[in-house]
Amino acid sequence: MADTTSPIPRTSWLARIDRVWLATGAIVLLVALLDFARVDDVVVFALNALAGTLPFITFAVLAIAYLKATGAENILAKAFEGNPVRMIILAALLGGLSPFCSCEVIPFIAALLAVGAPLGAVMAFWLASPLMDPAMFAITTGAISFEFALAKTIAAIALGMFGGFGTLLLSGTPVFTNPLREKPAVGGCCGVKAPFSAKPVWKFWADSDRVATFRSAGLENAVFLLKWLTLAYVIEGLMVYYMPADLIANVLGGTGVGTVMLGALVGMPAYLNGYAAPPLVGDLLDQGMASGAAMSFMIAGGVSSIPAAIAVWALVKPRVFAAYLGFALTGSILAGLAWQVMA
Repeated sequence: MADTTSPIPRTSWLARIDRVWLATGAIVLLVALLDFARVDDVVVFALNALAGTLPFITFAVLAIAYLKATGAENILAKAFEGNPVRMIILAALLGGLSPFCSCEVIPFIAALLAVGAPLGAVMAFWLASPLMDPAMFAITTGAISFEFALAKTIAAIALGMFGGFGTLLLSGTPVFTNPLREKPAVGGCCGVKAPFSAKPVWKFWADSDRVATFRSAGLENAVFLLKWLTLAYVIEGLMVYYMPADLIANVLGGTGVGTVMLGALVGMPAYLNGYAAPPLVGDLLDQGMASGAAMSFMIAGGVSSIPAAIAVWALVKPRVFAAYLGFALTGSILAGLAWQVMA
């Protein structure tokens, strides 16, 4: 009798390597091949920068692990209950402060949309969520400054409100009529059946399952932050040694509206997440980048980063996704102009 079992496909060792680590190694290898005398400088720069950021990474990892283990995210669903204006304000506030991964955003928002949560509140959360969380705040503080991190947090919340109230005001227009691709079912990835429905348990260490969650979340986020920051600092090393400071000062320097707009227009297609961007922006600021352009670059890039954009694209029609990007671009320019004046 013939064997009808299908052979198990083998995965190459290259496919098993994380793409972020692979990109970091490829950059270092390229420098070694093209300019061997400089490779030590780039690597040492990246390691020193990473060591300087280590206290912030440690704090961020422990904070996120605690929030995951206690189930603190469960309180977020309460922001989507009651008066629409109240919902938008709370959704923007919680979106700008909560530690959400893209895997959790999709089932959470899908569940809310399935039970009829207003799109304005969802839009507020969508816009604010990828821009700031405790880990991102710590990384931004270490790489740029506390003042910049605080201003970006305020900008994230303001952008959420801007998009939320904009959606509410335009809810009767064709753009937001019947916005969903299809009515989502409650559930989704991460094995979430009814996302954020349980009560938080603040003293989690008495529960072995929650202790395991603390351990796994801490390890997962430590690896995540280390790999992205290592890549960011290697790229920053390239910028320090190879990018003329005059070029940055001439293109993204100055205090005009055009500079801020250019920062947003460059940042939106850059797809840099909020963990990789701060070291790069910090170096650009040192080389002459305008403060307002730096802010608009980070806001626009954070909202359009691939994980954040996928969470929106997966659930709504293209016209609503376009509105999401439109709110992001306009809001990032306004945030950049405001920070330019204040800074």
